[in-house]
Amino acid sequence: MEVILLFGSLAIMLLLGVPVAIALAGSALLFIVTNMTVPPFVVAHRMINGVDSFPLLAVPFFILAGNLMNTAGITHRIFQFALALVGWLRGGLGHVNVGASVIFAGMSGAAVADAGGLGAIEIKAMRDAGYDDEFSVGITAASSTIGPIIPPSLPMVIYGVVAGVSIGQLFAAGFIPGLIMALSLMGLVAYIAWKRNYPRDQAFRLSVLWFTFRRAFLSLLTPVIIVGGILSGAFTPTEAAVAACAWALFLGLVVYRTLTVPRFLRVSFDTIETTAVVLLVVGAASIFAWVLTANRVPELVAGMLLAASDRPWVILLLINLILLIVGCFMETVAAITIMVPVLLPVAMELGIDPVHFGVIMVLNLMIGLLTPPVGMVLYVLARVANIRFERAVVGTAPFIIPLALVLLLITFVPQVAMWLPTLLYR
Repeated sequence: MEVILLFGSLAIMLLLGVPVAIALAGSALLFIVTNMTVPPFVVAHRMINGVDSFPLLAVPFFILAGNLMNTAGITHRIFQFALALVGWLRGGLGHVNVGASVIFAGMSGAAVADAGGLGAIEIKAMRDAGYDDEFSVGITAASSTIGPIIPPSLPMVIYGVVAGVSIGQLFAAGFIPGLIMALSLMGLVAYIAWKRNYPRDQAFRLSVLWFTFRRAFLSLLTPVIIVGGILSGAFTPTEAAVAACAWALFLGLVVYRTLTVPRFLRVSFDTIETTAVVLLVVGAASIFAWVLTANRVPELVAGMLLAASDRPWVILLLINLILLIVGCFMETVAAITIMVPVLLPVAMELGIDPVHFGVIMVLNLMIGLLTPPVGMVLYVLARVANIRFERAVVGTAPFIIPLALVLLLITFVPQVAMWLPTLLYR
């Protein structure tokens, strides 16, 4: 009955439009006051502990790196290179959309950064080329989910902190699934382009490819520096985030000279605001997660799931279904912080590696970014494209199918995610 009060008060606050962080902390505090006898300072202590983590330093630096790259024009150079590389295919700008997201994924690690930065460039180009808005917004939204799967990844940093798992291994585990996601989306783009008779957006010219490659070469080094440094052990994920910021500053201030002092100040303030929101959610969710753990909710959920079936594949399907539903209603950081203590013990009981489970969880929640009512990526792109939110939902719906198929592949063929971390770390 007490747990019903906890989740019921949270649901009511969310339905009333209360910010996620306040809803999480408020429902937890209401539960503590009415059902638990703990000193008030325990609440503050738990909240501080939730954000007092060295790996979490990667969050503001990766956010800053993504903002710097968008402001300094690095994303535009990446888009031009991707256009020269795959723009000659039928429905070329759809393929360019995916290719640019794959490259940008190795820099920012956030779906919203991809949608807000590359999305504005991609949607304008597709609209000018005659593509309909639903298709343009749909492929832009779906491809942005690649960002948090291919390293670096902000959600995986949060998961690693909460689950106590190596962030380097999580980054390695996301690399191959991210590439498979890109290929599956490009396959659907090719089918839609053939069915709707979309044109080839430009002829393939080796000279143009070479020119755009040279122009974007230093920008393309960014994922090499970040991912290569982490996988080689040259620096930690947190240090990689600092390196990404330093490299973006070098490109924007010294090489391209597109980053002025006013722009840098604006980027800094945007980063501070975004970081404050993320860490506030982490702190509030840590209180909520502590209340769940203190009241043995994880054991209760584990018992219910394990009693539902003795077949691991059935329980895995149930876990995926729970995560998909949670992703529809809850912000990613909050969902990870709350659901890891609840579902990770069940996964480990089934013999699932925590690194593998991390990839499953993050991909589920990324699909949640494409679904109402929360659907943060959809809201961003609806605003960028200046279309109704409902049209963005309709356009994105077909692209959820290949992402769901990749999710099933990763869930039931763990070697897809675990081959690279096993090779590099074990």
